[in-house]
Amino acid sequence: MAISLSHYLILSAILLGISFSGIVMNRYHLIKTLMSIELMLLAININFVAFSHYMNDMTGQICVFFILTVAAAESAIGLAIIVCFFKRRGSIAVTDLCELRG
Repeated sequence: MAISLSHYLILSAILLGISFSGIVMNRYHLIKTLMSIELMLLAININFVAFSHYMNDMTGQICVFFILTVAAAESAIGLAIIVCFFKRRGSIAVTDLCELRG
């Protein structure tokens, strides 16, 4: 049995649904929210690679490279902000973020 484009799209839709439900259910936990956003980006990347492969075009795979680079930088900066916030406040609850000034 060969893996077709629809298999990749179904996998991507499942990952997107899991990540969306993770964002909705964990609105008050910042690390889980960031992990859900990363999972959402990976679901989108699966679509890019699948369509790129089936259309014999490298553009989608190049876009995935840039998306992963930006996502890695976003994760590093987001986690650094969370660590600094935890050292200052002792909590990383999303409800405490409204007290930030900047």
